[in-house]
Amino acid sequence: MTSDLVPRRTVLVSLGAIGAAAAACRTEMPPPAAAPPPAQFEATRHPEDDWLDAVPGKHRTFIDASTASGAGEAMLYANNLYVANQSGYSLPESDITVVVCLRHFATAFAFNDAIWAKYGSLMSSMLNFTDPKTKNAPGTNLLNSDDYAMQLPNLGNTIDSVVKRGTRFAVCDMATHFFAGQVAMATSGDADAIYQELAGNLIPSSHMVPAGVVAVNRAQERGYTLLTTL
Repeated sequence: MTSDLVPRRTVLVSLGAIGAAAAACRTEMPPPAAAPPPAQFEATRHPEDDWLDAVPGKHRTFIDASTASGAGEAMLYANNLYVANQSGYSLPESDITVVVCLRHFATAFAFNDAIWAKYGSLMSSMLNFTDPKTKNAPGTNLLNSDDYAMQLPNLGNTIDSVVKRGTRFAVCDMATHFFAGQVAMATSGDADAIYQELAGNLIPSSHMVPAGVVAVNRAQERGYTLLTTL
């Protein structure tokens, strides 16, 4: 009996030691290395867009307008940004950065009265936009008139009034070329010459951008909040 118990005890002790050693090895093994976090996307910056950073202010909004109605709403929204930040946060206008993008059919309102006096009937037909008082094609840029109040989507907030508060405008170069081409076909004129005429008669505080849709992208990459109109 005694001679049989000794080997069994030895085996049990040996197995216990092996198990303890294995457990110790498992405990001492370092955890698997965590996967590195994915690289954060960082947009490439181009000097052509540096003007967006040159506009002073602490809160940035980029208003995207692509229709005749949207152009009017953009003036209203720009004004509201200044008013609400002053009344709700006691912030001066200089703290508020507003850029209004006039692209697609809203681009027509980036041109001053001289252009509307000359090409207003053509632009009116392209936009399906008429003077709400006369029902005829406008001979001036109506968004810079304070005579219409509730009759236009800007509700009396004119281009000049928001410019005085600090608003800047991004004007679509592609759309400007489009308008020049349409005017040229209708008048048998030279599209390049008409384009130069349009580009030379922009509303105040305007900056021509290659395309409005590109400016929408670049502005957001520069920290602007996007606000769209209808």
